[in-house]
Amino acid sequence: MSWLDTGDDDDEFDEASIRMRPNPKANRPRTKRRPAHSDARIARVLGVDRGRYTVLVDEDGPNEHTALAVRARELRKTPIVTGDQARVVGDTSGSEGTLSRIIGLQERTSLLRRSADDTDQVERVVVANADQMLVVVAAADPEPRERLVDRYLIAALDAGIRPLLVVTKTDLADPSGFLSHFEGVEGLQVFTSAQGAMPIEEIGRQLVGHSTVFVGHSGVGKSTLVNALVPDAHRATGHVNQVTGRGRHTSSSTVSLRYHGAEGSGWVIDTPGVRSFGLGHVDPANILAAYTDLAAAAAECPRGCTHLPDAPDCAIVEALAEGRLGPNGAARLDSLQRLLATFAERDRNAAARP
Repeated sequence: MSWLDTGDDDDEFDEASIRMRPNPKANRPRTKRRPAHSDARIARVLGVDRGRYTVLVDEDGPNEHTALAVRARELRKTPIVTGDQARVVGDTSGSEGTLSRIIGLQERTSLLRRSADDTDQVERVVVANADQMLVVVAAADPEPRERLVDRYLIAALDAGIRPLLVVTKTDLADPSGFLSHFEGVEGLQVFTSAQGAMPIEEIGRQLVGHSTVFVGHSGVGKSTLVNALVPDAHRATGHVNQVTGRGRHTSSSTVSLRYHGAEGSGWVIDTPGVRSFGLGHVDPANILAAYTDLAAAAAECPRGCTHLPDAPDCAIVEALAEGRLGPNGAARLDSLQRLLATFAERDRNAAARP
């Protein structure tokens, strides 16, 4: 018999006869189904630090406490931010050394976002579920910037958030000229300091029952205001460089703090100071809404009016020429047109790309 002749032993080297050790873990079919986690608890996200989330469990309940959590793997592409209502499982006791897991988010009621600049449509989520934005500016040192506040107002109204405005350091300069820029903004409530003292109780009444995000340029006294409203916050405060006029970043992360006042409680969400606030994520159609006085005149514009300087028969331009927009109408229209021109250029560039 030749070495190729297998005779009656044809199955001697049949692969089917090979004995393999079972490996249930490796051979188990993969599935995208996840556990229902019916035991998940709802917790408020108070802050995040290097991938660890501080969450408030049993909010307003008898066993209210904080715990640390990480995000589940399936949420790795989902931004989880301060103010989110998270579904948390695992050890939520908050005991030292314990770590729970965020496996989902409740539907958000609002989402405050910003971008790196007006041409960048990649949004950066600032805070979730806020219903008020308190914009803090200084009357001087650093000088107030009307156009930065305009951007805050646009972002707030685009997110469906009520804006408030606080002016600090009025002992250094008269804010009247600055505030006149916003006289046409319908419903904007303004608070100013008197002889260097802020109306803390008056501001506090506006915080009761609300989740209010504090925003402002570095060095305007935002952290000082937060510490006055929430004495145990211990937010770091800084100073303004006398040469550059710029404030030093003192708040490095966004954090939620409980406000307790004589008339009730609310949430103060302190954010790091910023020197710019991109609106690349905002629908250009919503920009005009922040200029309520100009929007009223725009109602008479022809369909499709761009409201830019070269727009034919623009009712806003005509209202300005006729003196119907007030003493600051020209400055407000210039602010609006600069923003609209930026968005128009962005859209043209996007259309030109192959």
